[in-house]
Amino acid sequence: MAFDSILVLKTGALGDVLRTTSILPGLREAHPAARIVWCTAHGALPLVEHHPLVDEAFGIDPRSDVGIEAAARELASRRIGWLLSFDDEEPLCRLASAIDCERLSGAYIDGRGARAYTDDVAPWFDMGLLSVHGKAAADRMKLENERSHPAIFAEMLGVTSGLPELPLESALIAAARARVGARGRGPLVGLNTGAGGRWKSKQLTVERTLEFARELSARLGNGPTFLVLGGLDEAERNAEISAGLGALEAEGAGLHVIDGGTENGLLEFAALVDACDLLLSSDSLALHVAVARRVPLVAFFAPTSAAEIELYGLGEKVVSTAPDAGSYKPDVDTSTLTSARLVAAAVLVLTYHPAKRRT
Repeated sequence: MAFDSILVLKTGALGDVLRTTSILPGLREAHPAARIVWCTAHGALPLVEHHPLVDEAFGIDPRSDVGIEAAARELASRRIGWLLSFDDEEPLCRLASAIDCERLSGAYIDGRGARAYTDDVAPWFDMGLLSVHGKAAADRMKLENERSHPAIFAEMLGVTSGLPELPLESALIAAARARVGARGRGPLVGLNTGAGGRWKSKQLTVERTLEFARELSARLGNGPTFLVLGGLDEAERNAEISAGLGALEAEGAGLHVIDGGTENGLLEFAALVDACDLLLSSDSLALHVAVARRVPLVAFFAPTSAAEIELYGLGEKVVSTAPDAGSYKPDVDTSTLTSARLVAAAVLVLTYHPAKRRT
């Protein structure tokens, strides 16, 4: 059945919103006449509003009852063909249930007033907080899962698996490249080794980040430039990394450093990632930006599932081999994410994706 309108309700987190754009090519292919609308959090709006396959995007405050009610009023006059409700928080489930649609796929409020999800999206929601199988079974299924997020979503929706995309204006790209300049002969390597405030065990320590930079510089021998990236939550640690790299530069370690700052707007941050020849990243927004912008990368994983992440041939995954890997515990063991493994992966990626972006 082809629909003439599709509403995607996906508000967070930022990286999740961006990676979910992988469904758009398949939706457009299967429903060529459909008007595709995306409802997301205000903060995530820049990630979808300029996508060529999104006809309309609007932002809401998903944590505000007033915001949810306003969104419900906005959508009350519309008849939606297919509603894709991908958030499991109670306010967003209420919003999904208030929308008049021909078909609902995803989370909603059932007749008993409880959160539930439709059978067609069970492959994803069975591994989450709403799982009908209980938390223990959901955690086990998540740990045992070997399929990527885009593969799961494409199969659930009955569409062709696609690639995420994040369009950037040429002025943003030019401004980012002007900021990073051309400091050395070698590649521009982005370092996004923090992970915000929630998942501390996603990140590399400052010491291991510096060790990676020093060892990679020695392996490459051609003066790489390291661009230190992150958000406001990483300000303190990024200052330490930049200072440490600056000391190595002063000592003649054959590297250069640029502090990318932590107060960039969302698309300014994306443009900095886009400027890199290689990105070293935790499982975070930067990883998904790199994939959406086709930037070669090395991604490392400890508490979260590496299998869910599709790199589309752009890079390498370095996955913890500790017993608690993929357990989604906040304090997992990251000791096996050694600088030696990370450097080996980075050299491999640069071999197959040589620097082409800088002169």
